[in-house]
This record gives sequence, structure tokens and C-alpha cells, in this order.
Amino acid sequence: MTQSRKNSLTGSLMLTVCAIIWGSSFVAQTTGAEYVGPFTFISLRSLLGAFSLLPVILIMDSVKKKNGTYKKLETKKEKKFFLFGGLACGAALCVASLLQQFGIDRGTEPGKAGFITALYILLVPIFSLFFKKKIRPVIWLCVAVSLGGLYLLCVTDNSVRLSDLYVLGCAVVYAIHILVIDYVSPKVDGVKLSCVQFLVTGIIAGIPMLLFEDVSPELIKGAALSIAYSGIMSSGVAYTLQILGQQKTEPTIASMLMSLESVFAVLTGMLVLKQIPSVREAIGCVLMFAAIIVAQLPEKKKKIETTEKAEISA
Repeated sequence: MTQSRKNSLTGSLMLTVCAIIWGSSFVAQTTGAEYVGPFTFISLRSLLGAFSLLPVILIMDSVKKKNGTYKKLETKKEKKFFLFGGLACGAALCVASLLQQFGIDRGTEPGKAGFITALYILLVPIFSLFFKKKIRPVIWLCVAVSLGGLYLLCVTDNSVRLSDLYVLGCAVVYAIHILVIDYVSPKVDGVKLSCVQFLVTGIIAGIPMLLFEDVSPELIKGAALSIAYSGIMSSGVAYTLQILGQQKTEPTIASMLMSLESVFAVLTGMLVLKQIPSVREAIGCVLMFAAIIVAQLPEKKKKIETTEKAEISA
């Protein structure tokens, strides 16, 4: 086996484990909601996620210093951009995370929440139209198919549950969050940016947590395992695997592997919570997953055949 092939397989394995952790974290959010409110769960989870990334930052900085690739924020402009970028990313992440947790807290099953949240993959290119970016025609087809899947998944008796609308709102805000990340991350250290955005999310959610929710030690103790899994595994471990895995994997394959998050959300919901989707819901999931995968396929470049003009001599 060649070294490049070995690296590719290692990267794919890392990203698959990453998707498993993210998918199973929906179950952790569901079990945690039995003890604490949405603000408490998101605040504690995010703060734990921020602190779990500190060892990763120290290790990566050490490696960069040895390789001579370490870059410190020096100018006031760079520091200001990093600070405001972290605040913007954190604010968007906070709103998206809270909407998702409100939906799960009010009854949306983990598997369904995973698939609805994954719609941000289709919403990102649509929102990019506001920045005058072109959108491929196949994306519109994927949107139509995903809407059909969403209808089968969420609409029962000609009505939609409020909890599902919360999660749908989460997908919308996650798409905005991705666009903000897309603008900020190329100019700063990605891991440090993630650490700051988790910290900002935890602080913002912590204010209404203290004002409106019961934060008794007994309730937090009951949700401790769920919070720890979502904070440490979903943030620290999975994010690190994502960074390392994407370095070894072709971008299209990487995005598809991480899309498996929604599938693992359903599987873990079935295994842990015994939540079996109906036939109608299963068809909706298949349609949505197919749309998400097709939307990530690279566009085939048209082969342009160039011919050199030859002078015809008499």
C-alpha cells in the first residue's frame, strides 16, 4: 500500500469517527434535556468544548514552532479581526445551537434533528447568492428533493411540530454561521477561532441560564455525562479529528463522510433510545440524504478541445 493511499484511508477513518461522534451527540442532547434546560446545556457544553480545545492548541502551536510555521497575531488590526471574528462566529453558533436544543428539548427525535440540521449544506450555496456567487443548477434540484424529504419527515396530519421548526431555524442559522466561518477562518488559526467561538457561545447562553433556568447541582449532575460527551467528544475530539482528517482526504470525500453525521444520528437514536422511524420518515431521510450527497458532488468540468489553426500553404 502506497503512503498516499495509507494517508487517505487514515483520513477517511478519522472523518468517519468524527461523523459518528457528531451523530451520537444528538442522543446526548436528548438525554441531557431530561435534566437541564436548553440554555444550561448549551452554555456548559460550549464552555467545556472551549476548554477541551486548549490542549489541542498548545500541542499544535508546539508543532508549528518546531516546523517554523507558527504565526503570532502581531498588529492591532490582526488582533481586532480575530476578536470580532470570534464574536461573530460565537454569536451565530450560539443562536443555532440554542434553536437545535430547544427543538430537541421539545420533542424532535435525534435522528430527525440530524437530518433537518444537515439542510444547512444546501442552504449555504443559496445564501451565497446574496454575495453574487453562482449556484449550480443541480443545487435547485437537490433543494426540491430535500423539501420533499422534509415534508415526509416532518409534516403529519397536515401540521408541523413547533420543535421541528426550531431545528429548521437552526439549519438556517448554521448556514449563516458557515458563511461567517468561510470569511473569517482563512485569515486566522482555525482551532483558536473555534475555541473562542465556543467560549462566546457559552458566555452568551450562560446569561439566560442564570436568569431563567434551574442550575441546581443535582440537575447538572444528572446531565453531566451528556454535557461531557457533547462538550469534550463533539467539540474537542471530533474537531481535532476533522482537522487532521481533512488534511489527508480529498475535500469532496471529506464533506460526504462528515455528512454521515445525520445517518449516525438515526442509528444511535435507534440503538440507545429505541426510536424507530416510520416508513414515511425513513423515505424522507433517504430523499434528504440523497440530496445532500448529490449537492456535494464536484461539478464536471467541460472538456474544451482546443485546436491550433494551421496555415494552409498553397
